[in-house]
Amino acid sequence: MRFPYLRSVALGCVLATAVLAQDTLSVPKLIEFIQSAVKEKTPDKDVAVYLATVKLSQKLEDQTIENLQTAGAGPRTVAALTKLADASAKLPAAPPPPPPAEHKGPPPPSQAEQDRVLSAIKEYALNYVKSLPDFLCLQVTRRSLDMHYQPGNPPSWTPHDTLREKLSFVDHQEKYELLGLNDSSTVGQTWKSVGGALSRGDWATLLEAIFDPSSETYFSWERWGNLRGKLYHVYRYQVDKAHSKETLDAENQKCTPAYHGEIFVPVDANVIVQITVEPEPPGDFPMQNIKETLRYDYVNISGQKFLLPVTSDVTLRTGRIGSRNEIAFRLYQKYSADTIIKFDTDDDPPTEADQPNQQKKKP
Repeated sequence: MRFPYLRSVALGCVLATAVLAQDTLSVPKLIEFIQSAVKEKTPDKDVAVYLATVKLSQKLEDQTIENLQTAGAGPRTVAALTKLADASAKLPAAPPPPPPAEHKGPPPPSQAEQDRVLSAIKEYALNYVKSLPDFLCLQVTRRSLDMHYQPGNPPSWTPHDTLREKLSFVDHQEKYELLGLNDSSTVGQTWKSVGGALSRGDWATLLEAIFDPSSETYFSWERWGNLRGKLYHVYRYQVDKAHSKETLDAENQKCTPAYHGEIFVPVDANVIVQITVEPEPPGDFPMQNIKETLRYDYVNISGQKFLLPVTSDVTLRTGRIGSRNEIAFRLYQKYSADTIIKFDTDDDPPTEADQPNQQKKKP
């Protein structure tokens, strides 16, 4: 609890400095303050108390208040802003905001280069699953909820539970075995028994579904991307409903929707390091606003490096409730029928020491 307390104290200092340093605020400065308060999750009551001490040098428009409310301003903040709008009604209007700074990246690659990279990653993806030996790993899923989730507004996630599963990839098929829920063992239970939002088919079959020629996926070069300071080709893909293999299951309802997303490809290697997936269910389906981001990295197993999923992040909405699954794939090793993955309660990120095949030989 130390960090929330420190954040509150720091915010109090900022507010006090603002009050002492100026009697009035311009509308752009007011907007900047509200946006910062929303980002830092400052209590609505505290923001409203501060606004009661503020005078404006420019007219505050109703549309600006509406935009701030959409961005996450609370009801007390909105009421205080409305009073400021009334008090500033006869003041001069605020100047329009300056246009956003234009991002100047490298020019798009030529059409020939776009086609070359796309052809290479298609070949890579189609051979990816076929080239993998049988593996297993520990899949840790940390699930959080937001009971008043509003897409477009900053979420407020509350940790809900943690699942640990043994994930086997044998004969190009994925199999899940539930090992633990929170700090308890789940002997005899299946992953279906725990309920809540779950994601399946992330490990390898996702690539196969997108790049299978029978999916008739439409690809296009979208933009340059930047991940961890490196430049990436970003391709957009779209799979229509008629050719989709994506399935959603919620409240005893199932659907097979169209879906789209982005694929990140390094400029210096024809491999895929990140994929996003956004299904497009019908408007009356219980599950909405679904997005998954799956990230790959090289994993050393028995002296060989394999590009395998390392993390995944899934968000979705059911009614007013938002769900977030943060998934980590750990303890990769080659599959053996008698291999045991322990019930691991360590919350630290995996290291090379996690790899069983990296253990030193006994003398």
